Amino acid sequence: MPGQIPAGDIHHLRLTVTDVQRSREFYTGLLGFQVAVESPPPDDPAAEAVFGILFGGIVMIRGNLVIGLRPMAPAGDRFDPDRVGLDHLSFGVPSREDLEQAARLFDEHGVTHGAITRLGSFGIDVLPFEDPDGIQLELTAPVAP
Repeated sequence: MPGQIPAGDIHHLRLTVTDVQRSREFYTGLLGFQVAVESPPPDDPAAEAVFGILFGGIVMIRGNLVIGLRPMAPAGDRFDPDRVGLDHLSFGVPSREDLEQAARLFDEHGVTHGAITRLGSFGIDVLPFEDPDGIQLELTAPVAP
């Protein structure tokens, strides 16, 4: 269709969080992201210059996905999937066995999660879970033939 914007793959996303250290540990420890860039400490002269970009947060990477954590939400705030904006974010994993292993890890670490559910019409199994701020996330695996 003429006039359409040739938008490609997702380049990056940024999540607003209440506690950047807690979220950092969750995303790096359980989901395997690596910190690529972090804000300088508040007493660093460079902190003010980068605040408008990083907002006191960090940028993490895993594969081709870049996620920023922006610690601007007030303490005690929780994600609401029924408000305008993000409903959930889904990460792909290779197999149902990976979903089962993830559920065990979530149990060990006290991460809120649901049951693994088959969405046959989509050809996937899904394991929903939440990050420390209640942001709804999923792991999705293709159904084995």
